[in-house]
Amino acid sequence: MTSLQEVRVDRAAYRHNLETILQRVQPAKVLAVLKANAYGHGAVELAKVADQTDVSYLGVVSLEEALRLRKAGIGKPIIAWLHLPGTDFTDAARHNITLGLSTADQIEAAAAAGARTVHLAIDTGLGRNGATRAQWPHFFETAARLQSAGQIDVEGMMSHLSNTSVDDDTDQLRVFDDALQTAAEYGIHPRLRHIAATGVALDRPEARYDMVRIGIGSYGLSPDERTSADLGLTPVMRVSTQVAQIKRVPEGTPASYGYLYRAPRETTFALVPFGYADGLPRQASEGGGVLVGGKIYPVAGRIAMDQFVIDVGDDDVHIGDEAVILGDPERGEPSATLWAESAGTINYEIVTRIGDRPQRVYVDQDGVDQNDTARASAAEGDAESRLGTADRSQAHGV
Repeated sequence: MTSLQEVRVDRAAYRHNLETILQRVQPAKVLAVLKANAYGHGAVELAKVADQTDVSYLGVVSLEEALRLRKAGIGKPIIAWLHLPGTDFTDAARHNITLGLSTADQIEAAAAAGARTVHLAIDTGLGRNGATRAQWPHFFETAARLQSAGQIDVEGMMSHLSNTSVDDDTDQLRVFDDALQTAAEYGIHPRLRHIAATGVALDRPEARYDMVRIGIGSYGLSPDERTSADLGLTPVMRVSTQVAQIKRVPEGTPASYGYLYRAPRETTFALVPFGYADGLPRQASEGGGVLVGGKIYPVAGRIAMDQFVIDVGDDDVHIGDEAVILGDPERGEPSATLWAESAGTINYEIVTRIGDRPQRVYVDQDGVDQNDTARASAAEGDAESRLGTADRSQAHGV
């Protein structure tokens, strides 16, 4: 390890997860969700993997994210679905980006910019983006008029489930069906209907329609109480560092801010150089876990900006020993779910918040490509520099 921390991203695992889900949901198509820098894994690198699979679409939130992928040479269809009022969609038209649109004004703006391929977003009960039932008449009339004029192609219709309960999801599916029927009355017949994300896509065939959107599952994490292994998936991200310091301390010695933890006996403290600046939630203080020497140790005291302490007792731990913060529980490593439970959040947040300071290294089944990190960094920078007039006012993350 040449940097203080390392995030190892397994492209082979990502490919495996996509292929596993493709088999599970067929004949529905798969849209691979790469928003938020591929949930912290690296959007450009993993888009290159997805581009070589049978997934049909790539999905991001903002037009800026979509343009970055296109400028990196990604050829598959890409959709961006969250936009600020007044967004100029000219670059979407220029770079063949599909737009998910939530309002009649957005449909008009897309048509005016020449952004032809659109998916109509429907609010079926989540209360976020998408047209509500009261807005459908004007929404669908606008889309139908512009489609008849040849200015847009309503390729798809989309929504998103709350995942609150089976009954609530069923109610939302009924609303989605109502929206499809209403759209048909205006002469709109979308070819790609999609509402299901990982959990529902795997469990409810009737919710798959023509396409499903796979985010968390593609990264090898479970959206519910099942484990990754239960779903046949492999975690893609492994986060590690090394023990930076050890010290023998007497009973009562405090660890970190606030003295939440004091040594219950004479023991050994080990310092792990990874903190909330790197993405660990401070709320996971006194929880979580780090694998050192074949054993998982919880955080002792508070997680600081750059480091935390573990109490290793009398175990044979040394400076320079590998400390695995996050990985595959099937290999005995701490899971994203372990950290999430300690912080009162979800595993999605744990991986997505891993920051830029840890070096990302991309590996495949043949091992590490030593040029991967440099190439990934260069691709991100080059894509950014070539965005040109791309609208940078897009909303990020929901």
